[in-house]
Amino acid sequence: MKKIIIYTLLIPVLLFSSACNEEFLERLPLDSPSSETYFANETELDMAVTGVYNRLWYYPVGIAWFLSFDFASDDGWDRNGSDLQALGRGEQNADNGYTNGFWSHFYRGINRVNFITSKGSHLRQEMDPAKYERLVGEARFIRAYFYAYLTELYGDVPLITSNLTLEESQTPRASKEAVVDFVLAELNEIKDHLPMNAAEKGRVTKGVALALISRVALWNERWDESAAAAKELMDSGAYQIDPDYEGMFTFAGDNSSEVIMRIQYLRGVNTHSMPRNFWSRMALGHSNKKPPQDMVDSYECIDGLSIDESPLFDPQSPFENRDPRLNYTLVVPGSRLVNWIYETHRDSTMTWEFRGDEMVRVPNIEAGHAYASFTGYLYRKHIDVANYPTDVGSTDQNLTIFRLGEVLLNYAEAKVELNQLDESVYEALNAIRGRASVQMPAIEMGKTQTELRNIVRKERRHELGIEGFRYFDIRRWKVAEDVIPGPYRGRVNRYGGGGWLAEAPMIDEMGTPNYDNISNADEMVVVETRAFDPDRDYLWPIPRIELETNTALTQNPGY
Repeated sequence: MKKIIIYTLLIPVLLFSSACNEEFLERLPLDSPSSETYFANETELDMAVTGVYNRLWYYPVGIAWFLSFDFASDDGWDRNGSDLQALGRGEQNADNGYTNGFWSHFYRGINRVNFITSKGSHLRQEMDPAKYERLVGEARFIRAYFYAYLTELYGDVPLITSNLTLEESQTPRASKEAVVDFVLAELNEIKDHLPMNAAEKGRVTKGVALALISRVALWNERWDESAAAAKELMDSGAYQIDPDYEGMFTFAGDNSSEVIMRIQYLRGVNTHSMPRNFWSRMALGHSNKKPPQDMVDSYECIDGLSIDESPLFDPQSPFENRDPRLNYTLVVPGSRLVNWIYETHRDSTMTWEFRGDEMVRVPNIEAGHAYASFTGYLYRKHIDVANYPTDVGSTDQNLTIFRLGEVLLNYAEAKVELNQLDESVYEALNAIRGRASVQMPAIEMGKTQTELRNIVRKERRHELGIEGFRYFDIRRWKVAEDVIPGPYRGRVNRYGGGGWLAEAPMIDEMGTPNYDNISNADEMVVVETRAFDPDRDYLWPIPRIELETNTALTQNPGY
């Protein structure tokens, strides 16, 4: 009956249409914008560019996309049994939902930019040319940003910079070198059309473009270009190291002197659920993103020595006298999280709750809950405890995607790889280590290239912890096959035990722990056993559906 009604209603429409002349049929929509007339004015261009920014809102495993990569690195694990977890185990394939999602999401964003650049060029003569170049430059930046990630993840990818017809849709992969050339050329072309600081928070600026140039060039061993872009940004004086490391990753970070760009959120428009993913059960979180013991033990002591060398390290009080960034980045047993002392040992059935100025003993669900804590640790960064939300699944705290600390490390690494071991390298490293809230010992002059290379690599892990860089760092350094395979470990956690490692693990020159010397290593929690195939896993698989619909594509080796 329903089909009959539909068909009956369609008959007069079809009859009427057949009687219409060709001119009527070619009329454009009157109640909404048309792709044929868009962009009619400056306002429509501004709206379209703002729509491109919306592509930065993407949550493949419940958290912001650019942070999610690290949960397939040696610094993170996703408890949800998701396709991201399969990536960490080296079990991804061409049907993996996590890896496939990035391909489609990024290309949708690229398509939006292509529409703007293809349809909006006439506005250059119809509006303020400087504003036109700025708006289109912002959109082109995001296209370059997405291409930088696409080629880093998949290698060779289709390079599409204009709207395609159906006949043109069978597009082969361009070489990674060609994609990187395009990305860097785009960024260098648009950067001078952008202000160094934006009047409106969250907008792309020249500082953002320079930061991305330094990142992409570094990822692709174009050391001169990386160092030059980083130095231009550093010399601009537009950004300074923030003395408050922890504060950068709170609501207050919006006004940080170090932050170059943050993704913007607004309650009622778009929010994210970082507290739900990171916080403990007692703090109303699900604690389904877990740091390993390995990450904890990589942090140095405050004398600048690794825990296996420092006389300040006490295995029975393992979090004392440590690089302050350990506690700014992670929630460790015995520390405060919101209104509770976070305890994870099985014997700690009670813990402390803060009720105003009073502390009260309460049952500790972290000790026995099946999903409370697998490794014994949680992440602290990116969440503002002082603004504890009623709904931890929905916060509008903005998230940092570019900051000066990364740029300084990009500069230092590029200079080291060029073997230009001048004073500026030490100044960049020590500016980070010496911030007021960190105050780690300065790196002294006279290091060899190899020594400085390892210092930079350790510093990136600690300074940029769980900011989305570790996954790419271990891949481009070609050490993923060394640090990923094997057990993903948590703390010692057996009934009646002390809960701590009996000795410090051995720490290698890059800061990676080895537990072969630990007498009670068999008491450590093992969350899963991971694998990494260097002949395959340095690239992601091209999605199967893309291979089937675009027959000009070829698959990466091993898939």
